[in-house]
Amino acid sequence: MEYKIIGSLMESVDIHLKQGESVYTESGGMAWMRGSFDMDTSTKGGLGAGIGRMMAGESLFLTSYTCKSADGLITFTPEVPGKVIPLKLEAGQSLICQKDAFMCAEQTVKLEMHFRKKLGAGLFGGEGFILQKITGPGTAFVEIPGEVREIKLGAGERIMVDPGHIAMFDPSVEYDIAGVKGLKNVLFSGEGLFLATLTGPGNIWLQSLPLSNLAKKLARYLPAKN
Repeated sequence: MEYKIIGSLMESVDIHLKQGESVYTESGGMAWMRGSFDMDTSTKGGLGAGIGRMMAGESLFLTSYTCKSADGLITFTPEVPGKVIPLKLEAGQSLICQKDAFMCAEQTVKLEMHFRKKLGAGLFGGEGFILQKITGPGTAFVEIPGEVREIKLGAGERIMVDPGHIAMFDPSVEYDIAGVKGLKNVLFSGEGLFLATLTGPGNIWLQSLPLSNLAKKLARYLPAKN
């Protein structure tokens, strides 16, 4: 499998497959394709796995595309302006992603829900208790709104982040929630009551455009309901 990410503001990924090679995506995730492909839609792992993915922001059913011609091209596009991030995962290597981040992957990659164990992180962490977990081996692609910054944290190194800006992180990174100090800061800073605390070691990926911020901005220009 070979791929090429195209674009800047609204990236897409072209995946070139040889005969017999296959990728899968959430329901409705494919944009266009060239060549001969077999499509197979299933819950991929059973009903329980499908329901778990739904709780993590994906569809109950996943669709596999297997190339039947000598070669083929299949293209996937994000749902909002942002970046397409390729993840080349080793066997057993995992990444924790925000809801609805998954775009597509090789068949060897496992997609499942990830449950936050800490009560505070689940209640006030911006994405709720359920996130996505993507595990190798293989190549997967995620879609992240806005621009993306990758930051490496050393052991014990900590960064505080508005929860909506957290796109993805290594499982080795500890995720917790801390309250904003000071009554005036809580009431007038616009940052909310809580900030996420990420502690290394591990890599984190931060996004410049949380969907919740975009939705609030657009809501100002929508007609009010009577």
